Amino acid sequence: MKILLVNPNSTASMTETARLAALRVVAPGTEILARTVSTAPVSIEGHADEARAVPGMLEVICAAEAEGARATVLACFDDPGLGAAREVAAGPVIGIAQAAIQVAVTLSARFSIITTLPRSVPIIEDLVDHYGAGRQCRKVRSVDLPVLDLEEHPERAYAKLRDEVLVAAREDGAEAIVLGCAGMAEMCGRLEEETGLPVIDGVVAAVKLAEALAGAGYRTSKVSSYAWPRVKG
Repeated sequence: MKILLVNPNSTASMTETARLAALRVVAPGTEILARTVSTAPVSIEGHADEARAVPGMLEVICAAEAEGARATVLACFDDPGLGAAREVAAGPVIGIAQAAIQVAVTLSARFSIITTLPRSVPIIEDLVDHYGAGRQCRKVRSVDLPVLDLEEHPERAYAKLRDEVLVAAREDGAEAIVLGCAGMAEMCGRLEEETGLPVIDGVVAAVKLAEALAGAGYRTSKVSSYAWPRVKG
């Protein structure tokens, strides 16, 4: 089974971080097609970045399905262009925010999300409401670091994340933590070990959900909302 893991930004090293996280959990026989959107911004930090990333991302999805991909994972926590991606894809399309939130409400009664920059907080709060978890999500927190700092200053980023996890447990009553950026994937296990809380990485959650849906033979409905885009002259 082939699953597309598409990084909507143009930083190839972040694609590799997500790919390695996926490879640690996939079942035997699952192949991860890791792709970077070369025409996108180097990171997705706001609505304008999302808009610039989506056209190239849709092209990558169509090309990967032509290669035999049976499901797609969008490896950005803003779930950019999710509806558009579902229109152009035959197989299931999973956003890592949606997957992580679904796992969090399954594993805990209340959770908090920790993301990078403060400007991402309202975007993620809106996603939480959209996915029906407004009551269970106690707070969306920010460590006030640009996305690329996760790679350029990993130990400083890790220390800020660990401290914020502990604050979320103490102040929010969080029983689980969702990491609100695909670039945090490799820190997940260490954070869980040091804090004692379940820490959910959206890449892992989305890849396993994509595997399950594709393995069960599910496909995106083309009845109405996610119908194929109309051909325009």
